[in-house]
Amino acid sequence: MHSIQAYQEHFINYLQQQHFLRDPKNLYEPIDYILGLGGKRMRPVLTLMAAEVFDVNFEKALPAATAVEVFHNFSLVHDDIMDDAPLRRGKVTVHEKWNLNTGILSGDAMLILAYQYFENYEPAIFKDLAKLFSKTALEVCEGQQYDVDFETRDDVTLADYLKMIQYKTAVLVGAALKMGAIIAQTSKENADLIYEFGLNLGIAFQLQDDYLDCFGDPETFGKQVGGDIIENKKTYLYLKAIEFAQPQEKAQLLHLYSIQPQDNSDKIESVKEIFTHTGASKATQKAIEDYTQMAFETLNKMQLSEDKKIALKSFGEKLMKRTV
Repeated sequence: MHSIQAYQEHFINYLQQQHFLRDPKNLYEPIDYILGLGGKRMRPVLTLMAAEVFDVNFEKALPAATAVEVFHNFSLVHDDIMDDAPLRRGKVTVHEKWNLNTGILSGDAMLILAYQYFENYEPAIFKDLAKLFSKTALEVCEGQQYDVDFETRDDVTLADYLKMIQYKTAVLVGAALKMGAIIAQTSKENADLIYEFGLNLGIAFQLQDDYLDCFGDPETFGKQVGGDIIENKKTYLYLKAIEFAQPQEKAQLLHLYSIQPQDNSDKIESVKEIFTHTGASKATQKAIEDYTQMAFETLNKMQLSEDKKIALKSFGEKLMKRTV
């Protein structure tokens, strides 16, 4: 097994060898730009790690890992358009740097490019990878639609929200791991269990992302802090605050989530105070811990040596200690 840093370095080297810049430049330059913004490369690292966990050279998984990363960034380009987000990883978003139409079209091209990377595999593996990828890509779109719908709904439940983040975020984490398992041609049981590990870790990751969106450090978070509050998103924090709030606090929170002022700074601070005072922030941190623990418990069911279980657990622990 390699270190996480080694996987990251190998993946980045492979990514830099891909020739995304071609004509027409206004289609491909945004693709090269978004893929060059960095990030932790968490999802492709999981694909490489999973292949090696099941005793296959991680280099065999590099094309699938690239497919995962290209698809993930495609979703970010379109998410940023839908959220009207000005920043991504601390840099100007694609639609702001170019324009709306370019952002849409370049994103579409990225989805197609992602599929092409599976052509590097033999037919049986190609079929399983493409089947998993198609299912995952559709679920991500469903999750994004739930997310949009929730902005105007007043009856969103915690179950609704958890389903949304499972589809929007967690399924891709699970799929990234399962792709490595498919390439390694391990047992179906192992492939399904490592998917479940990724699914729970992905839910924990998204809950933490929601928490950092509200309480993160603007210097390290890379995105606009308070963006979910500005967009009136019914996050876990919000739903727990509604559950725990006294009538007056609940009325204030409902009012704040019904307005879109020119200057959002007061709204953000008021909502954060309610999240803290009601105990919603602590409840969210507890949920992050619970889903992380569920992911780790899944590892115990897998037919793997202890050192490989420790490597996967170490990745999860490092991931959940992030500030970005």
